[in-house]
Amino acid sequence: MDQTSQARHNRRGIRLTASATVVVVSAMVGLVAVAEPLYKLFCQVTGYGGTPRIAEKGASGSVGETMTVRFDSNVNRDLAWKFRPEMSQMNVQIGEEKLAFYEAKNVSDVPLVGTATFNVTPERAAMYFNKVQCFCFTEQVLQPGESVQMPVSFFIDPEILKDQHARDIKTVTLSYTFFLNQDQRKAHIKAETVHPANYSN
Repeated sequence: MDQTSQARHNRRGIRLTASATVVVVSAMVGLVAVAEPLYKLFCQVTGYGGTPRIAEKGASGSVGETMTVRFDSNVNRDLAWKFRPEMSQMNVQIGEEKLAFYEAKNVSDVPLVGTATFNVTPERAAMYFNKVQCFCFTEQVLQPGESVQMPVSFFIDPEILKDQHARDIKTVTLSYTFFLNQDQRKAHIKAETVHPANYSN
């Protein structure tokens, strides 16, 4: 192979390497972008990490046995909210759909956007704890001093009674933690809608 052919071959190799690098980097960026939502979906489908499942349909009916559901609330220190369940616990029939409420209040002097994460303990009960309606992972915007009630509709799948590792569970805890959103633009948009600026000619 003469020098000209060798140089042409080397340039072709460099172009192929560069193209391959671009493809790999693009794929990695794409994976990072979808990793969090895919992980969240995986947890919701499987109950992994104590994440309750999102039910596609409501409960099929109670089976007569009961379980105690405790409600827990937490607020990250960066979010100036008060957050609590209206009831600390309730007794529910397995298979029966129930409704509980949490209350959040903005105790700061500025509008704030918060988002809640959740989990169920013990973890082996999470795959049987189904949420039909929930405020989790939904941005909540509260004005200064504003409070809001947030419903949680859920049921415990009767299949838990067939699981030898979970059928002895008598109490589960549903826990929510509110965090301050990094993006607070929605707070300012809502504030301007509630209290539009006054303009004078």
